[in-house]
Amino acid sequence: MVSCGETHKLSVLHIGKFYPPHRGGVETHLHHLVSHQTPQMSVDVVVANDRPFTETEMLDGAKITRVASLGTLASLPICPTLPWKLTGRNETIVHLHVPNPWAAQAYLMSGHQGKLVITHHADTIGKRKLRKFVDPFVRKAMTRAAAVIVTSQRYLHSSDELCDFHDKCRVVPLGIDGQPFAAEVPHQVRAIREKYGSRLIVAVGRLVSYKGFEYLLEAMQEVDATLLLIGSGPVFHELESAIRRFGVGNKAHLLGAVEDLVPYYKAAMMLVLPSVSRAESFGMVQVEAMAAGIPVINTEIDSGVPEVSLDGVTGITVPPRDARALAQAMRTLLDFPETRANFGLAGAVRAQQEYSAQRMAASTFEVYQSVL
Repeated sequence: MVSCGETHKLSVLHIGKFYPPHRGGVETHLHHLVSHQTPQMSVDVVVANDRPFTETEMLDGAKITRVASLGTLASLPICPTLPWKLTGRNETIVHLHVPNPWAAQAYLMSGHQGKLVITHHADTIGKRKLRKFVDPFVRKAMTRAAAVIVTSQRYLHSSDELCDFHDKCRVVPLGIDGQPFAAEVPHQVRAIREKYGSRLIVAVGRLVSYKGFEYLLEAMQEVDATLLLIGSGPVFHELESAIRRFGVGNKAHLLGAVEDLVPYYKAAMMLVLPSVSRAESFGMVQVEAMAAGIPVINTEIDSGVPEVSLDGVTGITVPPRDARALAQAMRTLLDFPETRANFGLAGAVRAQQEYSAQRMAASTFEVYQSVL
């Protein structure tokens, strides 16, 4: 837990896109951070609702305000009343999670006087027409920020959006509570293996184009194993078509959203994250798989992904959009159990030491201290 003798005086307002049970990497991060902050400080969270009215509840020790939303535009929630929900507040720290340009504008309109800390989870990729409109006030918020948190050194030094703000950037890697992923669940694992076999490969993520899952499906033509692809999203039917096109329907299964990932990690021999662009800024599923003790195959993209799971240490890194390299890496881990075990053990240690929610919360608090 974060510790400091004066933390009872500190109040924090998080402004994000959504909050659990809404699924997503940023939402998971916010949940872990809030859960570790609330025992030590006063925490409020303001996010979008997925309904046209505002709701408030206590969750994870924090007051969660879900602001009325009219839907989403380019994956961004439209909450016309958000500026007024931020007006007249007096928290010590405002912690804004981006990309979320409307939230940045709402903060600027609110006149909130708290010190602004921004976590830059990812650059805004594409959306050129939208960016012409929103970039000016996103940049204004970045200029006003007392500190900008970035999740990896690699992303910091490869981001055009951050190049003018390096002097205020602080690297704080994302973290999780690893204990649930380390837990043994033999009955669930047995059931999964009885249904799909023992040579299992798992891939987890939202079904969007930048995840590169079509290259993984292509690679499965050359791999004697079964792939369980977990997640939902807009390219679901395209991936169904790819399974038919590559003739891998007997060994590639789209499972949709799964409530509890732990049994699938534990049943699998590896996780594959075949992302093809820096829209995949960190790859939190890598940390989950490492905490579960299985190796990771990832891609050499220009983001924090290959900085999380290290090539030759906790798994194998291959070029993006390279089905043949993916297949070779999967065969290596399938055919060499000692290598697979060594990578898995190293990953479990790395997840605990480098990517724990406790460490993330402590480092975030140090950022708060530095700006006060």
